[in-house]
Amino acid sequence: MARRTGSAKGNVRVEAGAGEGFWDRPALMNAAADLLLLVAAILLAWAGVLAVQRLPLLPLNQLVVAAPLEQVSPLQVEHTARSALAGNFLTVNLESAQAAFERMPWVRSASVRRLWPDGVELAIEEHRAVARWTPQDGEPRLVNTRGEVFAGTSGEALPAFAGPEGSAPRVLERYREFGERLAAVGRRPVAVQLSPREAWQVRLDDGVLLELGRDQPKHPLTERLDRFTTHFAAAGALARNRLHGIGTVDMRYPNGFALRASKTG
Repeated sequence: MARRTGSAKGNVRVEAGAGEGFWDRPALMNAAADLLLLVAAILLAWAGVLAVQRLPLLPLNQLVVAAPLEQVSPLQVEHTARSALAGNFLTVNLESAQAAFERMPWVRSASVRRLWPDGVELAIEEHRAVARWTPQDGEPRLVNTRGEVFAGTSGEALPAFAGPEGSAPRVLERYREFGERLAAVGRRPVAVQLSPREAWQVRLDDGVLLELGRDQPKHPLTERLDRFTTHFAAAGALARNRLHGIGTVDMRYPNGFALRASKTG
């Protein structure tokens, strides 16, 4: 609102609020000053962090491996540590270092923690291979004790597993179950295969192939395998007398089985 004042020389018009700009408002000036101080403090702290990272303070001088390793070599650990453990004791990124170690062959999981005053402790859980898995795109793969498939090679004599992707835990479970029952007749499985149609095949250590078929509530796989072990001796005698060796045992019949001679018999 404007007001008029009179004088001998005429009227003077004065606008309301004149003289109340930024410099005439203490509260606004104080808020701006606080904001500038806050920005300056943040920049100063950031500069301090960068300076600490560049100073030779608390350097990392040792990497301690918590337990002996069987599959991972010291050279592999050293090579990974050179790139993964960047910075000093305070600034090293433990999460990224853990991820780098877990990308190493045969490493199932890894944990990394600071070890006062100048070290890092590394704990690695290695895969324990129990079988070979069907190669995919030419990449050799193995199955560990948990039924997990991982990339790797091994010179051990391991059984061969095959099945649809994601079925390795089921195949491992069946392998163990089949092995327990076959041990009663002195045989062991050396290969277990699950087809896309859910049919099971088991290759024994003497070369015999067991066709078990699909698991069914009325005729479960365990029942068929028990039928084989019960008549194993008689089947072997028949094979020696007439077939000159068993090649395949078809256990998919409800109350019996069929024998086929081996190709080399």
